[in-house]
Amino acid sequence: MNVQKLNSQIRPLSETAMRAAKTRWDTIAKPVGSLGQLEELTIRIAGIQGGEPNLDKRAVLVLCADNGVCQQGVASTPAEITAVMAGFIAQKRSSVCVMARCANADVIPVDMGMFRTVAEKNLLDRRVASGTADMTSGPAMTRKQAEQAIEAGIELVRSCKEQGYRILATGEMGIGNTTTSSAVAAVLLSRDPYEMTGRGAGLDDEGLERKISAIRRAIEVNQPDPEDALDVLAKLGGFDIAGLCGVFLGGALYGVPVLIDGFISATAALVAARLCPNANAYMLPSHASAEPAAKYVLDELRVLPILQANMRLGEGTGAVAVLPLLDMALAVYRELMTFADIGM
Repeated sequence: MNVQKLNSQIRPLSETAMRAAKTRWDTIAKPVGSLGQLEELTIRIAGIQGGEPNLDKRAVLVLCADNGVCQQGVASTPAEITAVMAGFIAQKRSSVCVMARCANADVIPVDMGMFRTVAEKNLLDRRVASGTADMTSGPAMTRKQAEQAIEAGIELVRSCKEQGYRILATGEMGIGNTTTSSAVAAVLLSRDPYEMTGRGAGLDDEGLERKISAIRRAIEVNQPDPEDALDVLAKLGGFDIAGLCGVFLGGALYGVPVLIDGFISATAALVAARLCPNANAYMLPSHASAEPAAKYVLDELRVLPILQANMRLGEGTGAVAVLPLLDMALAVYRELMTFADIGM
């Protein structure tokens, strides 16, 4: 995978479209800039799409994968739950599915590499392997596997673009993936695992210590190169993170805005931005995750969360929660009278 070539293929945002969107906002009969970030985001979306902002068809991509590091007792939930939840998502029975119905978004679950396969017709098969290896004893995946997962994510966006989707939210399902995300983010941001590691789905104090210890061992054993994001991803990441990295790159390549969900997808966005810096402009914020490292990652990406709701559910729920706010912003943008309409 030639990341330099990928980066060069990402076009700058359309200045023409953004100027037109800003002009429209500034002529609407309300205080200029009074919708704050909502105005800024619709202007950015116009620049990404290259014309009038349009969110009429949207989806959340939920990438599912298992992590070998779960053998180290880093999660409070058995690894088997990944496949169970993937089945529920495919059946439209999970939290993100309920929220997505409210937000008029389609849910597209994807098997990137779970320990066991799930026979559900709505679950896309993009399996790289049956889960990653235990990163405390060696690389979680090969560099080739990391590239395969990234390319699968890029291809998902291309397919969604062909189907008419105008915006994508990112989601994931994978027991142990706050461990892999903390490890990747710690190396890329040169921070100690202690400050980058949270309790995930509810670890007790002993579990948190095991989690931090596992991350320290993985970094020591693998010696990932912080200047090579793909090396860090392959040695410490998961197939879900790699696939989401591809989704962010695909959004930039195909002109589709992509909403960052929580800590896991933000870490994937960070990897994507390190691989292809031009992709950063195509990433949109959603919420401030309760995971302690999330703020550091979002600050590095230079994105400001819209929601401060202390969410940590995953599945893409935080990103989906932002879609109705964007709908309301676009309704004002399209429907409100202008200063000229009222003789001002």
